[in-house]
Amino acid sequence: MLELKSKTIAVICNYELRPDRIGGMDRFFVAYDTKAKLLGCDVKWFFKGQAVFDFYKDLDIVLVQDTSVEAAFLNHLKQSTTVYNCVVTHFTELCTSFYKKVKQYTKAYCIAVDHNPRPLDGFPLKKRIKLKVKGVLYSKFTDQFIAVSKYTKHHILNDYGYFLRKKVKVIYNGIDVSIYKQQESRQAKQFIVASHLRQSKGIQDLLAALDQINSADLEGVSIDIYGEGPMENELKALSQQYKLQNIVSFKGSSANLPKLFRNYDYMIQPTYMECFSLSLLESLSANVPVITTQVGGNLELITDGDNGFVFQAGDVSALKQVLESILKKEQKIAKDVFLLVHNEFGLDKMVDEHFDLVVCI
Repeated sequence: MLELKSKTIAVICNYELRPDRIGGMDRFFVAYDTKAKLLGCDVKWFFKGQAVFDFYKDLDIVLVQDTSVEAAFLNHLKQSTTVYNCVVTHFTELCTSFYKKVKQYTKAYCIAVDHNPRPLDGFPLKKRIKLKVKGVLYSKFTDQFIAVSKYTKHHILNDYGYFLRKKVKVIYNGIDVSIYKQQESRQAKQFIVASHLRQSKGIQDLLAALDQINSADLEGVSIDIYGEGPMENELKALSQQYKLQNIVSFKGSSANLPKLFRNYDYMIQPTYMECFSLSLLESLSANVPVITTQVGGNLELITDGDNGFVFQAGDVSALKQVLESILKKEQKIAKDVFLLVHNEFGLDKMVDEHFDLVVCI
């Protein structure tokens, strides 16, 4: 095994640590840290959050509460004598003055991982011009951009400039497939939604589609929505308005989703914005097909009629038709759908591909 004892890594994540929401990225961060230790690397992590809990107990973490993680890291660089060989960012904006300032304090190799979805209709002209200018001014301070899907790579180049082609690499998200138990029978009655509750996730479209389905076809159907967010109260009010209380249940956040997925027949994800969804990977890993939209990297994972069903984002009528056809047993996914994720999107592969970049520094 290659020794990297001289490598010291800082990972800056605009990501909040929460014990009630341990998902795919949390597992990636811990697996990355474990791999670093095996290779003789030291990693210091910068996260948002209130407290470090048991899941993260072995990581060297700086928790940020009253400022941005970028500002906290820059302040750390001013005060610390640590020499970093590599600085990695997750969930931060690309091509900003932050990266220039990092290079003023350290000669570290900078890797920026882009998890940020783009609007369905694209950015307005003023925003597009600003991004192009930022690309010219600040992209030179990032040594490597990581896109989590081909869709994301396309948009990095489109947003900031095609002169970045040689600096953008695709590394797909992966999950720990070992923690997901597979669904064994599919009755087309139990549906799951696992999503942040905000407008761009399209859950309001799901409720509107259900309102248009004949009540007889919804007999015995249940849809459990896991997650929380700014639209929670509005979505609950819509559910009551559409008289869906006996069908739709809001379950809040749960750290037990890996055990729960197998209890459902299909996952519904009517999203308007996505890069490369961990929820899709998690659902498929549990052998649960997905009903989702064509946005982002979804089509790099979901093949319509094979491991799920795809419709146009925002098209309530199309979603209604998909749901009706499943409920009436006019179409179904009968095959096992977990093999693609298990073979191509495992957590170990994701971690190894990220560390291949560190090894080469």
